[in-house]
Amino acid sequence: MLLDFSPYQLLCIALIFIWTGFVRTGLGFGGAALGLPLMLFVQNNPLLWLPVISVHLLFFSGLTLANRLHNVDWHYLRRSSIYIFPPAIIGVFGLLNLPTLWLNSFIYSVTLFYGLTWLFNRGIQSRHAWADRVLLILGGYIAGISLSGAPLMVAVYMRHVSRYQLRDTLFVLWFILVSIKMTTFIVLSVDLHFKIALMLLPIAAIGHVLGLKAHNAIMRNDLLFKRWIGGGLVVVSLLGLMYLFSPQ
Repeated sequence: MLLDFSPYQLLCIALIFIWTGFVRTGLGFGGAALGLPLMLFVQNNPLLWLPVISVHLLFFSGLTLANRLHNVDWHYLRRSSIYIFPPAIIGVFGLLNLPTLWLNSFIYSVTLFYGLTWLFNRGIQSRHAWADRVLLILGGYIAGISLSGAPLMVAVYMRHVSRYQLRDTLFVLWFILVSIKMTTFIVLSVDLHFKIALMLLPIAAIGHVLGLKAHNAIMRNDLLFKRWIGGGLVVVSLLGLMYLFSPQ
């Protein structure tokens, strides 16, 4: 199916997957949230890109965790899972049944919200147990429908998991969430586009390696990095929404 794209589109796809790999390991989250809106400009079908992103996330998170499982906060992962996994399953069924226009509008709207919070340094915060639960439930649902729920769940995990264990704990969470999504896809005979995922794996690996090298530098300049990214997300999301609702 990649052969159906023009050379210009193929170049854009390669750059986007390098970017998603970089963000995934550089920040520890956000590869889908920051990459999917760009992918929809190339081909506006979430069910093409989400299985590909899922395969990559399973591969790279598994690779990163191979020798890091001892550094996972299993206690909080178990406590939070009861609020995350049920809505995530509901979100997967929404992904498979909602019209494409609704899905794309939802993805761009969520991304616009993230972009505005990062651009104006208004981070998503939780200071109460009830707010934790709401953010985990919303994050689980959004992760199920679009894999873009990470920033909501990270806001909660940052309060309860040590900075040293945060990235590895989140990688286990992403691995489980994506496994649920992929299992549902397989049961319902959804095309996983596995060949496309394998073809793009070496491309994403470039970003993965760059992200590993840049992780510490990004963490030291976290607010500045997110502010620049937030501005870009706002522009991309507004353009996407304008395109969706413009007269064709």
